[in-house]
Amino acid sequence: MHRRILITGASEGLGLELAKHYLECGDYVAGCSRSAVAIEHSNYSHYSLDVSNDDAVQEMFNALRRQGWSLDALINNAGVAGMNPVALMPPLAARRILETNFLGTFHFIRHAIRLLRRSKAGRIVNLTTVAVPLHLEGEAVYAASKAAVESLTKIVAREVGSFGITCNALGPGPARTRLTRNVPAEKIEALLSRQAIPRWTEFADVLNVVDFFLRPESSMVTGQVIYLGGVSA
Repeated sequence: MHRRILITGASEGLGLELAKHYLECGDYVAGCSRSAVAIEHSNYSHYSLDVSNDDAVQEMFNALRRQGWSLDALINNAGVAGMNPVALMPPLAARRILETNFLGTFHFIRHAIRLLRRSKAGRIVNLTTVAVPLHLEGEAVYAASKAAVESLTKIVAREVGSFGITCNALGPGPARTRLTRNVPAEKIEALLSRQAIPRWTEFADVLNVVDFFLRPESSMVTGQVIYLGGVSA
């Protein structure tokens, strides 16, 4: 049975790789991002929007309903980061991080629940980060936004469990994506050294856990936060 999967932040990085993977699995994928995406596939639909704009998110879901979409899985991957100490963090940058990472996740969950209730195995997966348990200097606002996502994950899991929907979160370590492109090498090495497995996170590492969360057999796995690399809360 082909699933219908919605992925935010699908234009590059992990979101793009996830979209390609599930299309290869024969699933229908809807993706969104601020920019266009380099995917041409008959089972793929793309929407250009800002995930922090609730009106735009509502319109996307209206479009999905007009196309007769139900929904089996929502993967909240869209996110932005800022590597500044609190004293040097511009307020507008802090607001953008919080609105994209937390409110964006909130908007999509809120609108997706009604469609997910139609699925026999509704799944929500939210992306967080090891920056939360590691309390990394220079990432206070980014980590705070993802800590909020983790709290949201655990509470939503309790609110939607009776509908057969699970809600979990995955926290990768540093991956070679846009978010780490301008981070100094010494900072990355210092972060990796704090992991039990001191290497970069690869797409296959993320995919392994996302696939696990999405499996029908994972119906009792909910409200969990899994960090990669041997990092613990």
